[in-house]
Amino acid sequence: MHVNPKQRRRHSAAFKAEVLAACAQPGAAVAAVALAFKLNDNLVHQWRRGRGAPKASSVAAMGASEAPPRFIELTVPTTVSLTPAAPASPPGVMSEMIALEFKRGALGVSVTWPVSAAADCAAWLREVLR
Repeated sequence: MHVNPKQRRRHSAAFKAEVLAACAQPGAAVAAVALAFKLNDNLVHQWRRGRGAPKASSVAAMGASEAPPRFIELTVPTTVSLTPAAPASPPGVMSEMIALEFKRGALGVSVTWPVSAAADCAAWLREVLR
């Protein structure tokens, strides 16, 4: 007696788009989303990389035609306290700065941060990359 192996499931473009939208939510873990949809997380990772993902035309037909994220420059206010012993630097001369540039998905971020506030920069970066 021969038992047929379980057949592969075929997922619609709408289902794939729903799973990918759930993965795109802030703080969403791919493994948790896959578990919620009763999928293998490796399959969801493949969809996120574009293999087997719904075509742009089918996503637009489903009404999910959003403009792609664009670069937004942020200015972070800094407070500088100068002690009488530390002379102010001449205008136009930058003090030592931390420069960060990274890309996360379609979002590109470029940040400059004073070295004197490196701990604050590290805390902010941990939150952003979480």
